[in-house]
Amino acid sequence: MLPDQKLNALVARHAALERDLSAPLSPDTYVKLSREFAELAPVVEVVKSYRDTQRELDDLASLIDDPSTDPEMREIAESERPALEARRAALERQLRVVLIPKDAMDERNVILEIRAGTGGDEAALFAGDLFRMYERYATSQGWKVEIIAASEGSMGGYKEIIAEIRGRGAFAKLKYESGVHRVQRVPDTEASGRIHTSTATVAVLPEAEELDVAINDADLRIDTLRSGGAGGQHVNKTESAVRVTHIPSGIVVMMQEDRSQHRNRAKAMAVLRSRLYDFERRKQDAARAAERRGQVGTGDRSERIRTYNYPQGRVSDHRINLTLYKLPQILEGEALGEIIDALVTENQAALLAAEEAH
Repeated sequence: MLPDQKLNALVARHAALERDLSAPLSPDTYVKLSREFAELAPVVEVVKSYRDTQRELDDLASLIDDPSTDPEMREIAESERPALEARRAALERQLRVVLIPKDAMDERNVILEIRAGTGGDEAALFAGDLFRMYERYATSQGWKVEIIAASEGSMGGYKEIIAEIRGRGAFAKLKYESGVHRVQRVPDTEASGRIHTSTATVAVLPEAEELDVAINDADLRIDTLRSGGAGGQHVNKTESAVRVTHIPSGIVVMMQEDRSQHRNRAKAMAVLRSRLYDFERRKQDAARAAERRGQVGTGDRSERIRTYNYPQGRVSDHRINLTLYKLPQILEGEALGEIIDALVTENQAALLAAEEAH
């Protein structure tokens, strides 16, 4: 049985938020309360279904135990009981999962950064394949993708690409993608048919808001530069490129995609905010490393998380020992959800075990 006190508190908090949101509020408070209300709504829905099912079972039990109940009626009630008990058990499991303390950033948009690693041109091509995979997966989820900055490889693909992925729950699903992705395939340029191994590093950062990270202007050095480009009639001759250096952390963000210096600066600040937030998060995670040992991956950029093997048509996720022989469908973004769902389930199971052990 689940603790009634905890469930009552959740239902009461949901009702209180509903009341508060109908009153005049400052924009910041409204955003904060709306977010909490949206997170609680599905939990409260499961609580209500669970309690309704429990009530139905109690009514059936009373009917069965009542000596005055017609035998035929008792038989019908007894035949209905197993299905209701199974439903209650399923809802109880669901409740245990939704009651796991949430990552505060799960509902956020994402800043996705992909960088070619070892393997030269082949690594840049692979970084391009990974970006297209995430782009297609995002589209299938109804999310929007916008490239913030990109540096193309000489044979195609990207040396580095940074994009924003906007959509509800984007971080919750994509956060397990941070780490080193490895590809094993025969490059088009390889005459002898030898398999090459290349890597690309993926970083998935929750999009931080101004409320999340306080950035002191005195800690910033902002340089404006002339944008580099391919030349031709559209070459950007104004000083619209912006380089923002956060002096205390040493984080540098360069932005030159836009012709407007103002927009480049806004994009650079958004990326800087997310990187700083991620930097602080990592420090806290490192401090809690012992607690987190059971969880799926640590999001460590140096951790090799997945291998894409072209000759065998397989993709292996090393954290959960999952291998799928669906390489084309995964790279099309269609079957990527299978890996993500398995990672989410594994993480939930680890968190549940940790909760129950306390």
